[in-house]
Amino acid sequence: MLEKKTREHCKFHDVESKLPDVKKEPAADGRPSSSTDVLSILGKWNPLPHNISANDTVWLFDNTAYRNPKTGKWEAEFVAAVFDQDTGLEVSTVVADLAEKLGIGRGDAQEEIIRQRLMLFMQSILPGRKVKVTFGQKDELALGPGGRYGISSDIKPLRADFKDGDIVPSVAKVPQGANGVLHMNTAFAEPEGWAVISDVDDTIKVTQTSSPIGIIQSTFVAQATPVAGMPELYTFIQRLISNSAPWFYLSASPYNLYPFLADFRQRYYPQGTLILRDASWMNLAGLLSNLTLGTQEYKVERMTKVNSWLPKRKMILIGDSTQSDPEAYGEIYNKNKKWVKLILIRRVDDIAAVGIEEKNEPQRFEKAFKHIPKNVWHVFDNPEECYPIISEAIKRG
Repeated sequence: MLEKKTREHCKFHDVESKLPDVKKEPAADGRPSSSTDVLSILGKWNPLPHNISANDTVWLFDNTAYRNPKTGKWEAEFVAAVFDQDTGLEVSTVVADLAEKLGIGRGDAQEEIIRQRLMLFMQSILPGRKVKVTFGQKDELALGPGGRYGISSDIKPLRADFKDGDIVPSVAKVPQGANGVLHMNTAFAEPEGWAVISDVDDTIKVTQTSSPIGIIQSTFVAQATPVAGMPELYTFIQRLISNSAPWFYLSASPYNLYPFLADFRQRYYPQGTLILRDASWMNLAGLLSNLTLGTQEYKVERMTKVNSWLPKRKMILIGDSTQSDPEAYGEIYNKNKKWVKLILIRRVDDIAAVGIEEKNEPQRFEKAFKHIPKNVWHVFDNPEECYPIISEAIKRG
């Protein structure tokens, strides 16, 4: 299996064993209590949920509204996460440890960047929280309570007076002092037309997902950098398929990175729903595992969910050779042949990103896309190769 081979070849276990342990400790305010933690197992059926307090951090995630295939009415999945503003940890100790492993000197300006990004992993999760949201300046939605990882997911019916391509803002109703990602956007997508599912790491963002140190460097120190030529390609696709077409950015990163990745997406790529793994890793080794283990199963599961929302859309799937995108896209095509119209795979030649050359061998792609028509899947080295391929696919419909 390529995942296992990559981890062994690139010595992931050796690096993981030396990373600083940021396993959750009780925050200074004693939250969450043991009873709250136990009841959070019940998720939305928790009989004793808590409201948001002034000491909480709340994140709202952008989403996509679709018409329920049975009722024809608008609805959307609303996702929220809640954390304690108090980490319960001495952040500076972890910063110094991580900086040393990355070869950064004490007092270096990059230490502050590490500190800011580490906070996304070090804040204690707060399960069992309810979040009130004002949707479209009119409607109040009640989200949660959240489950064990402090995250809630609710399918909510929406008003009928919206149309394809509308972007509707929402804001969390929280007490003064609470912070976080308190605003979100909902993009409305009618059942038919085109749509895009794109991988993130090493497809549109330089991450070096086959290098453990590369992942840590790109996540905690480096400025988030787009893959050359991909912002322009996505602008071209959006112009070709319609500005109202929905986009989904599917990453194997944990949801702790949502603010970081959402800011990156907003700066370089079309509006869309960012889909992340719903596990909060309080240990940095978990970040590496997230990006390198079980990615095929995870991505097929999430694409199956998108298919349940928009089964009549014509999908363009874009990924790369560093993870299991070819295998995941091949699997979802074989499950939904009429749904997937085009698969584009970026062949990554940076050895720090791809890990082992076997990932780029033609036999891999032939196996992943076995029984799929040759004009449906393409492996590219330069984004410019994709322009005529996409144009032709759109013409075919």
